[in-house]
Amino acid sequence: MAQVFAEISMSLDGYIAGPDDGVDNPLGDHGERLHEWVYGLASWRAPHGLTGGEQNRDAEVVHESVERTGSVVMGRRMFDSGEGPWGDEPPFHAPVFVVTHRPAEDLLKQGGTTFHFVTEGVEEALRRAKEVAGGKDVSVPGGAQVIDQLLGAGLLDALQIHLVPVLLGGGVRLFDTLPAGLRELKATRVIASPEVTHLRLHTA
Repeated sequence: MAQVFAEISMSLDGYIAGPDDGVDNPLGDHGERLHEWVYGLASWRAPHGLTGGEQNRDAEVVHESVERTGSVVMGRRMFDSGEGPWGDEPPFHAPVFVVTHRPAEDLLKQGGTTFHFVTEGVEEALRRAKEVAGGKDVSVPGGAQVIDQLLGAGLLDALQIHLVPVLLGGGVRLFDTLPAGLRELKATRVIASPEVTHLRLHTA
């Protein structure tokens, strides 16, 4: 059965984007710093149509995620911010289900990515994503509200946080919209490198 895993880079003070984020400033002020660790890795560059790159433990972590992903669920805000930079051949190479209040026709891109816009809520998007995952897992790269909704509803199996040693001091936090109540997560793997610490957490 397909697992549902969220994966996101986060600052030490809990932000996944800096202040003043928007379509013209997708990661917010200084938010790009959260992702600098990944740009030079071969396993990140390949899905983006780029050659070369580093082969190290960070690259192996990214490669694992790429290989296990059969479909994707994301929020509309993430789609709106990323559509321009992703270009005609987005890096997903899989069906992507966008949770939104605005109906839209399916958007077919090069390289195997098709964006499906789901207005019936995150649970329906997840149901459809599982149907087409092809025996692989469902990846949830963001945004924060979609991750919080899935975690709050008990629909997230695992969470991988790439913890970057930087303090943004403001912006968009993960877990801010999570319903109140205690949740126990189990750390099943911790990998540290000079640029980032990878935390793999399971919900059960």
